[in-house]
Parts: sequence; structure tokens; C-alpha cells
Amino acid sequence: MDKFYTLLFLLGGVLFLTGGERPNIVVIFADDMGYSDLGCFGGEIKTPYLDRLAENGIRYTQAYNTSKCWSSRISLLTGLYHHRSDRDFSNTALVGEILKPAAYRTWWAGKHHAEFNPHDRGFDHFFGFLGGAINFWNPGEQARQGEDQPGWQAVYTWAFDDKLVKPFNPEKDFFATDAFTDWGLNWLDEKEREQDPFFLFLSYNAPHWPLHAHFEDITKYDGIYNRGYEAIRRARYERQLEIGLFNSKTAHLSEPEHELWNNLSKQEKENEVIRMKIHAAMVDRMDQNIGRLVERLKKLKKFENTLIFFLVDNGASHEKPKRGIKNPEAAWGSVGSFEAIGQSWANAINSPFRKWKVQGLEGGICTPMIAHWPAGIKISKHSISRDPCHLIDFVPTFMELAGGEAKYPGELPKLDGISIIPTFSGKKLQRDKPLFFQYGSWQVIREHQWKLVQHKKGPWQLYDLSRDRTETQNLVAHFPERVSQMKKSWEDWASEVGIRE
Repeated sequence: MDKFYTLLFLLGGVLFLTGGERPNIVVIFADDMGYSDLGCFGGEIKTPYLDRLAENGIRYTQAYNTSKCWSSRISLLTGLYHHRSDRDFSNTALVGEILKPAAYRTWWAGKHHAEFNPHDRGFDHFFGFLGGAINFWNPGEQARQGEDQPGWQAVYTWAFDDKLVKPFNPEKDFFATDAFTDWGLNWLDEKEREQDPFFLFLSYNAPHWPLHAHFEDITKYDGIYNRGYEAIRRARYERQLEIGLFNSKTAHLSEPEHELWNNLSKQEKENEVIRMKIHAAMVDRMDQNIGRLVERLKKLKKFENTLIFFLVDNGASHEKPKRGIKNPEAAWGSVGSFEAIGQSWANAINSPFRKWKVQGLEGGICTPMIAHWPAGIKISKHSISRDPCHLIDFVPTFMELAGGEAKYPGELPKLDGISIIPTFSGKKLQRDKPLFFQYGSWQVIREHQWKLVQHKKGPWQLYDLSRDRTETQNLVAHFPERVSQMKKSWEDWASEVGIRE
């Protein structure tokens, strides 16, 4: 009987939020974007559509990913820590498989970063590539007439529902960010089952390297980045303080981890400026495409009852890949080029945090996140949630929204996350377990405001994020009992999910 009343309460909460109609769900996942790139998170990049979603929705300042592309997708799409699975999502149920019994239409466009076809795992449509990074203009191997050979590192299989293609050689007007959006818009126009709700996963690979962008988008940022890393980083931090994302008393701007701009040669500065202009253009173009999606939802009269999430798979990338092919004479940003922003810009655009992709400090695992849902989010404009949440929380959230018809197989590991629906009405999350992280050489546990971090076999570091959001004061010597307790909790979790030294 208690379970019956609990179920009634949960369903009643969803019906209250949606007026009785289950929402459509859109998850927009950017790739390697900086924490402060969006205007609504302090950046100078033009992102008016995402800024409006944030203004009328919720910004989350303590949302977490796993610090890496493929592991973040596992957690987001399955509700599990990625350690319970493998690169091909074994021992899991994907969100498409979970929502299909609830009559959701399920679509995925863009990056996958695994070898299996999502069309075989619960998605009515999957158009995208089964890999990590592509040439945005031409993901094939051969040059098209009148063009350079594409700069590339690897050529992946593409899937178009049940059809596999390798290499995929698109027409000349192809640009990945635009194409992924086109495919999603086409599915929105489908008449079959149009009365049923939909789940759309728009998995952009922008602004992941290689740096490729439309020329007209690049030129918007002429003169913006000539001031260098520290000037951009500090200007973003000042805006973050102005718009209320952080408090200068509890979130000092961390020490820079980039080269000194004035030590660069004139040519090096010019190259660095171009890198950041292209990165900005890639984020700008992504926002333009999100605008196309928003406008289509409005035209179809589906915008009010569509829950839109935006977030990023990991911190900005410090990488400058050496492998692959490129034309050294090609204009940067064009099909023949293959460049990346590197560590210095990654540090700058992750303002105010330390570190970057694949690192366990906040610059690696904290994502800018937005939730927007006119019919279901009933709090004031410019709302900010400071509750810690994680990618593992998405599937439980989707299941609650879908109601009792959503099915999670009982033989699989129990979901690790919790629903974040309470934040839609300004309530605190009630999480009874810490959040755990492990990728590469980093081990992390987040328990309430406390964060314990270890890199490789080095000493553990302890931070009180309520007083030190940017991890500048290591308190490990002051709280030995807390360190011991949290370390044991992490080790117990690591043993449970199968992490071996």
C-alpha cells in the first residue's frame, strides 16, 4: 500500500507539472565546450537562443559529467556510472529502450562514440557517426571536386537507421552541425504517430576539434581575441560575478594555467587568435541551429510542452592532436585544415575553474547546464540551481516524466541517479549517496559540499566547495577524519563497480 501511494504521488507530481500531458524531451549535448563559452555563463560568444532558454528556464552551476566523451554518453543515456558498462554500453538499457514502451518516439542525430548502431537499441531513428571526431565539412577520405583532401585523423562508420556507410561522402553543402539539426527537424515533421511524445537526442560534435566553421561566422569575432588568454578569462569571470553565477568571496578566479601571452611571437599570437575565433564560430553556429529547432517547435505548437536540456560532455579540450592528415597551406577552418585550441585557451574558456577535459578538478567535470520547459518549470526568470547533479540523473528524470509505462529491466544494475524534477519548482535534491568519479588517472568523490580528489597515486586533496568553488584551498590537513571516511567511501564504490588498480 505504501508503494501504491508513493507511485500516486510521483505520477500526480508529473501531471501537476505538465497539466496532464507528458512532455516532449530534447537533450542537446555539446562536445568539449568551455564552461564559460555561452553568453548566459559569462562568455562573449553570441548565443542568443541558448541565452533566452536560460533566461526563461534554469541554469545549473554544479552539474557534472564524467570528463570524457564516451563515458559521459554512457551515463547520460543509461542512468549508470560508466564503470558498470563498457565502450559498447553492455549491461545497460538505453533511454530509447526505456521510453519506447511509454509510446515515446525516439530519435538521435550526431555523435555516438561507440561501435554499435543505436537504431538497434531502442531508437526509431539514428543518423550519425560511430566515432569520436570527424571533419565537419567532409567526413570521408576523398576530396570533392574543387576542394582540398579533407583533413582527418580517422574515418568512421556512419549509420542512417539500419544502413551502415563507410566512408560517408556527403554533398558539398554538408556541414555536420547544420546536418544534424536538419535530420532532427525532418523527424519533427513526420506525420506518423504525431500525437505521441518524442525524445530527441541532438548530439553535436561541436566545438570538438578539428576547428572547422563557416567563414561568415569566423569573421564575426575579428578583433575579439587579440587581447589574449588572461584578458578573456578575467573578462568572463567578471561577467559571471555580475550575472550571479558566482560570488567573489566563495569563488576566486583560480590561478592561470596557460602561457603568458606577451611571451608569444607575433605569428604565434596570430595563430592563437585564429584558433579561438574558429572555436567561437563553432559555438555560434551551434546556437544558430538550436534557434532553428526552437522556431520549428514553436511553429508546430510543441514548444510549450517540450523540456529542453543543454549541457556538455566534458570540459574544454587541451588537446592538440598530432596524428592525421592536413594541408598546411589550407585556410584554418576549411575542409583541408585540422587544428585545435590547445591548453591555454582551454584554461581561459573554463573560467573560473582549474584544469580541463579528462581532469578530475572542476574544469574537467563541471558542465554548464540549462533546463527550459514553459509548461513544467514554474519558477522566476533567471533562475539558478546550485544543487549538485550528474549525468546519471537524467534517465531517472525521463522515467518520472514518462510515467509508469517507461520500463527499466529489473535484471540490470539499479539506476545510480535520482530525478532532478524537484529543481523545476525550486526544491532541493535529496540524494542519499555521494557522487563518484573516475576517469584515467583521476579519482573523485563529492559528498554534500565536500570534494575529495586524487591524481594518479598522489596525495588526496580536500575542498569545501561551499566556501571555495574553484578549488584553491586544499583542506586535507585540517580534516583527517573526513578524508579517511570519504576515501573509504570511494574505495567501496570502486570495488562495487569493478574498478581495478
